[in-house]
Amino acid sequence: MSIFDEPKIDCHNHVLDPGRFAYGIDVTYRPAGQEIATRAQHLAVMNTYGVRHALVVGPNSGYGNDNRCLLDVIKQGHGRFKGIAVVANEVGRAELERLQAAGVVGVAFNATVHGVGHYLATAPLLRMLAELGLFVQVQVEHDQLVPLAPLLLASGARILVDHCGRPTPSAGLSQPGFAALLALARSDRAAVKLSGLQKFSAEDAPYRDAEPFVRALVQAFTLDACVWASDWPFLKATQRLDYGPLLKLVELWFPDATDRRRLLWDTPRRLFGFGS
Repeated sequence: MSIFDEPKIDCHNHVLDPGRFAYGIDVTYRPAGQEIATRAQHLAVMNTYGVRHALVVGPNSGYGNDNRCLLDVIKQGHGRFKGIAVVANEVGRAELERLQAAGVVGVAFNATVHGVGHYLATAPLLRMLAELGLFVQVQVEHDQLVPLAPLLLASGARILVDHCGRPTPSAGLSQPGFAALLALARSDRAAVKLSGLQKFSAEDAPYRDAEPFVRALVQAFTLDACVWASDWPFLKATQRLDYGPLLKLVELWFPDATDRRRLLWDTPRRLFGFGS
């Protein structure tokens, strides 16, 4: 069976539809051109590549804390999609409960956009996420995870790390940020997305300098806590990217069909409650 026919869940993708849901006036980046990704276009891509479910991530770009577009995609998917929302640090429990009831399974912390300091006073928010069983989805780069890891671990919340932690390939596997990510595996509350290779690799596809980091993450977390994602529609990409070659890279790195099923289907289905 081709990887295009195998059951799959894409755990990081975006819908950006300013024609239906206008961008905020105070956002720092406004996706345009090929970055626009309407609900219909998103559905077409998922159908074409045999993606049965998707974890749709509310983008800081364009929408900030406005989750209307995200909630529309989830609602119209009739159980096929779930979401990660972007919220204010001071959000109330009632709003988190509303989002959860609508199909949101976590809240995004993006230190690559807002900086580490923006999240250092979020213990009350993290406590609520833990109480509700929601994930805190963390996007960091380089060594940003080092000051955040103690806060995340102390919170009791479920942790989901984006894009392999976006390490610096030239700094090697022992760099502090990546070491902090590997240590999260011991918490038994953390999972990591094997995705976003183009965001940290210094090479073109097939991103050979990223492969040692992927292997180290699989060894530390096991495939019971690793998921795959496309990052479609590839916001801020510096060169052309396509969905199909990213799937073929998964097939190259994980030639065993049983391993691919765990990565692409069994683990994300269990973690995010698809089909339940």
